[in-house]
This record gives sequence, structure tokens and C-alpha cells, in this order.
Amino acid sequence: MSSDLSRLHINRDSVPARRQVPRWLLWCGLALIVLGAAFGWQRQHALVVVQVASVSQAYPSQAYTQLNATGYVVAQRKAAVASKATGRLEWLKVREGSVVKAGEIVARLESLDVGAQQQQMQASVRVAQANVEQGLAEMRDAEHALNRSKDLLAQKFVSAAAHDMVVARYEKATAAINSLRASVAVAEANLRAAAVAVEQTLIRAPFDGVILTKNANVGDVITPFSSALGSQAAVVTMADLTTLEVEADVAEGNLAKVQLGQPCEIQLDALPGQRFRGTVQRIVPTVDRAKATVMVKVRFVDLDARVLPEMSAKVAFLTQEMPKEERTARTVVQAAAIVSRGDVTVVYVVKDGVVTEVAVNKGMVIGDLVEVTALTGRIEAGDQLVLRASPTLRTGDRVSIASK
Repeated sequence: MSSDLSRLHINRDSVPARRQVPRWLLWCGLALIVLGAAFGWQRQHALVVVQVASVSQAYPSQAYTQLNATGYVVAQRKAAVASKATGRLEWLKVREGSVVKAGEIVARLESLDVGAQQQQMQASVRVAQANVEQGLAEMRDAEHALNRSKDLLAQKFVSAAAHDMVVARYEKATAAINSLRASVAVAEANLRAAAVAVEQTLIRAPFDGVILTKNANVGDVITPFSSALGSQAAVVTMADLTTLEVEADVAEGNLAKVQLGQPCEIQLDALPGQRFRGTVQRIVPTVDRAKATVMVKVRFVDLDARVLPEMSAKVAFLTQEMPKEERTARTVVQAAAIVSRGDVTVVYVVKDGVVTEVAVNKGMVIGDLVEVTALTGRIEAGDQLVLRASPTLRTGDRVSIASK
């Protein structure tokens, strides 16, 4: 075995020499690697300064708006409900927001005095009617006496003077009946007046509506003109909410743009996300000299229970009636925020300093804005979009918003 191992050896002359790589080539490759890494890091972390604009909501009617005006919601039929009588309020049925019907009793004043007068007038009517019955009895007796006197006079049993006395008695009884019947009419008239006085202590709703304010409480003294200290005139204020309309002030220079029956769109500050259809109902034929405006009354086409009197409103006078499908808000952006990437239209959304590419479809043009619908991702009102995005901008790039 030792002799066999001694035969094993390496012939170094038969091994080819290793090729040596030049050092300059190694340094060039390393430099390229470092530059590529630096470029990638810079692209990932460098802040690109961009200008942005916010996504907003717009209604298609803005493209057809001819004139804008401001005003307030009012009820065409409104009343301060009071009493013609004077007295202390003893009962109040309603409160703010109560729905009442026409003729319904909403409050009542103390009525002991007028009630006693009504009872007195009822008694007077009965007395007058009883006097009529008594007068009729006397007239019938006088009539019988007259008939007997006529027979006796024909037989020469009574003198003419005696007969004349009987005739006078009958005529007197007849005249008394007429007087007593007139007394009954007077008593009945007094009774009706007393009933009216009692009715005036009952405060009724003049029409169907809703109680807006309660001006008096039980125990307050109610007078027709509230002339006494500490007294009240109107017990409640109510309105018919089916007659709501907007009173808008239009500058007299723009009055030519408003016509009766013109379609309108009403926006309420209390309901910013809702638009209501309206139409020009009346144009008040006078000008407010102090403000140089004309009052235009716009009627609600579609009433909503959320609309209340005295809400502030904005009215857009339109050139045409809007179709139902165009009465909803649209997501709109500035045209400069939309760019093309090949066959795709995109926008760049900025969130937390990073951009995200979102493919969109363009819709109708509303003024200076363009309607968009997101195909990938989401676009919501308030999002910030890059304006005039550069061709090298990509998803994930970090940006810095330029100060205005």
C-alpha cells in the first residue's frame, strides 16, 4: 500500500494558469452598482414638488344656472292666533310642533263672567216667551169678549160705549202681543251676543297647520292689543307648512333674468347635501329702495318635512328644467388634474405625501370642472389631486405640495 501511495502526485505543469481580471474593470462594475442603488434610493425617497387641487361635489344644474340669489324660507299662510276677548288664560292644549286642524280649540280663557251673562240671557228669553204666552191668553179672552159684545150689541142689550171699550181692550191685547214678540227677539239677540262672548274665550286654529311658537302660558292675561303691562296678545303662532316658499332678493339689474314659472334649484344651509326643485311663483311689483332689490317668491315643487320656516336658502334660477337623473351631485375635478397614460386616463391622488395613480372615466363638463368616475381605487370629495402631473410620476412617489 505504501508503494501505491508514493505513486500519487500532482503535475503542476499541466494545470493552466488562472486568467486575472483587470482591477479597473472591477472598480467600474462596483461604481455602476453603487450608482444604481443611489438612483433607486433617490427615486424612492426624493420629494417631488407638485401643485394640487381638491376633489369636490357639483350639481349638473350649475351648468344651466343663470342667476343666484339668497333668501329665507317662509310660510305663505301664517297667523298669530289670539283672542278678541280679554281674560286670563286657563287652559292651553298645544306646544311647539303640535299639528292642529282648522277650528280646533288650542286654548281657553276664563269665562265665568261671560258664561253667567249667557245664562242670564237664556233666562231673559224664557221670561219674554212666557210674557208672550200670557199676552196670547189675554188676547184670546179679549177676542171672546169682543164676539159676545157684538152679539149683544146686535140685540140692543149693551150700549155702543160698552162695546167700544171691549173693542179697545182687544186692540190693546193685539198690540201687546206684537210688543212681547219683539221682546223675545231682543232677548234672543242678547243671548246670541252672550254666546259670541263665550265663544271668544275659546281660541281656535284658523287653518290646518303646525304650532311654531308659544307666546303665552297658563295664568297670563290675554288682551286683543296687548296694551296692558305684562299682558300678551297672541297665544301661539302657527303656519301652514304646505305653503312654504323662499323669498329671495334679486338685484333690480338682474330682474330681466327672472320670469314667472321659471325652474329653480333651492339649496338650504341646514341641508347642504340636498337640492330641491322650485319654480318662480310671484314677483313682488315693487323695489326696495334701500337695497335696490326686488323680492321674488319661489315655490317648492317637492315638499320635504325637514324644510322649516326661517331657514336660510340659496336659489339658482335655471335656464331649463333639470331631468331627474341629473339632480344628484357629481364628483368633479379640475381639468388639469386629468392626464393620459397611453390609452388610459388617470389622476394622481396625494395622501400622506405619497401619490397613487387612479384610472378614471371622464363625464360631463360642469363649468370649469370635469366629472370623473374612478375605475381603480376610490376618489372622494376632499381628496387632493396632482395638477399637471409629469410623465415620470408613478404610484408610490413621494411628493411635496407647493405653497401658494
